[in-house]
Amino acid sequence: MEDTAGSNPQSLGFTEKLKSWLSWSWTYVCFIWFGMVLIMIYVLWSPLKLQESLTSASVFLNTLTPKFYVALTGTSSLISGLILIFEWWYFRKYGTSFIEQVSVSHLRPLLGGVESSSTTGLFASVNGEAEPRPSVSECKVWRNPLNLFRGAEYNRYTWVTGKEPLTYYDMNLSAQDHQTFFTGDTPQCAAAYVLLAEEEATTITEAERLFKKALSIAGKDINLLVYIKRRLAMCARKLGRIKEAVKMMRDLMKEFPLLGMLNIHENLLEALLELQAYADVQAVLAKYDDISLPKSATICYTSALLKARAVSDKFSPEAASRRGLSTAEMNAVEAIHRAVEFNPHVPKYLLEMKSLILPPEHILKRGDSEAVAYAFFHLQHWKRAEGALNLLHCTWEGTFHEVSVYPKKELPFFILFTAGLCSFTAMLAMLTHQFPELMGVFAKAFFSTLFAPLGFFADKMESFMPSSFWHQLTRI
Repeated sequence: MEDTAGSNPQSLGFTEKLKSWLSWSWTYVCFIWFGMVLIMIYVLWSPLKLQESLTSASVFLNTLTPKFYVALTGTSSLISGLILIFEWWYFRKYGTSFIEQVSVSHLRPLLGGVESSSTTGLFASVNGEAEPRPSVSECKVWRNPLNLFRGAEYNRYTWVTGKEPLTYYDMNLSAQDHQTFFTGDTPQCAAAYVLLAEEEATTITEAERLFKKALSIAGKDINLLVYIKRRLAMCARKLGRIKEAVKMMRDLMKEFPLLGMLNIHENLLEALLELQAYADVQAVLAKYDDISLPKSATICYTSALLKARAVSDKFSPEAASRRGLSTAEMNAVEAIHRAVEFNPHVPKYLLEMKSLILPPEHILKRGDSEAVAYAFFHLQHWKRAEGALNLLHCTWEGTFHEVSVYPKKELPFFILFTAGLCSFTAMLAMLTHQFPELMGVFAKAFFSTLFAPLGFFADKMESFMPSSFWHQLTRI
């Protein structure tokens, strides 16, 4: 095992160097290849009788009837239309272009391209090297800190309704996350129990039992230990043992202080709100609601909830308009403004203007997915604070009128390109059908122009180089 592990860095280094070299040389290779093609055309001009081939091609083009051009353009239009229909179906189902997906997944790595880190992954490095945390303004996908259990919760919804609660993209990201269990020196039995708890357990109690088995044999794999302990704390929270869950989360955060990327404090905040331990909630916010740390809907809206709770039970819009806002009311309003500026999608879910659905396993900060994930778990806490939703409604409705649609899903380039190609070929097919004679003339002129540079290039090269050189080269 040690020999294998020791040889891996060398093989990986060679692979990276090879990819880097291919990426660097790709531009030059294209120019060299183009030059070689031109030289080969001239060298093989006489042996392969390319001049006669061009003449034969010209004769062939002159003998083509208009029906051929009608069939050619019609077939091209049909093929491009079928590609467009498939691309559109794939985009509607999976949210991305099939051609683009294949290019990014298979071709780009071969050419030395850097794969985009669209997700933080299931684990973060906790061995003393913390990954730099990105700004929330970046379009970055994060794992939902409060994601449900696949077998015990998501699958139960499928059994009842017959509908899939997760998108293909979301499940694909989770599959990539789970693959990290089976890399390196991870204990295979422990990882197997983890996957059984996530995927196969039909109840939270059964999932908790499997996680405890995984914990007992997890060994010293820090990432696996952290993941198991966190899910055990979430099991305790779902089974009503909230104080136990809070203790497990606090111990986990003390034992591994570099776990900020996993956002365990968001699990802790939700559990403390369930206990109505608002002083403890404020203490957690004081630590994590810092300008140097990435924000989240949980941080911003929990802060707003605490400030709103202090004044919402006696708040009246009519009275506030007559006497003005007090200092505490102004603080609550400003906190709501700050929260809505961070994620303007949340209020409609908290005010139940939009229907809640099961939260996704991955979220986009400041997006609708984060709003669903937050409201799904925190709506009950807002309802528990008397008048808090009323204050949110008055403040949000009176200040914010338009909700951002960012990130707006745009049509991939290849769908637009295929649509343009299909339209162009369809137009050619129609013109060729209506005016076959005229389009035939245009086609013959086009092909004649296309083949003309070959003869011109050969003539020019022959004038630059002595005939003896080309004679010896062709003999070789």
